[in-house]
Amino acid sequence: MEFVAIVIVLALVQYFVFGMLVGKARGTYEVHAPAISGHPVFERYYRVHQNTLEMIVMFIPSIVLFSYLVRPDIAAAIGAIYLVGRVIYLRAYVADPAKRGLGFMVSMLPVLVLLLGSGVAAVISLL
Repeated sequence: MEFVAIVIVLALVQYFVFGMLVGKARGTYEVHAPAISGHPVFERYYRVHQNTLEMIVMFIPSIVLFSYLVRPDIAAAIGAIYLVGRVIYLRAYVADPAKRGLGFMVSMLPVLVLLLGSGVAAVISLL
């Protein structure tokens, strides 16, 4: 279970770093709070941060459930793929939003596997 905890901590640190990048972009491109639009590059960083928030809300409960109902080592490995996907997503989206697909898939599929795997495992344990 420790590996799952490490992956969750890394996901939260990653989200924090993405937030710091938004703040840095806000200063660089002079997008003053509370504005959330302005320079296109700032908006890309902001959108990556928001999308990561949307994903992390599903990721954390899913990895915890999967680790409890299936196996924590497999959950942690799948979670590591999620983390890599988020970095790919960030880099691609900031460079060219049209090329964000790979990063999105590499981070969305692990969440889907964790979520569905947890659900199936829970149903099987009831049978």
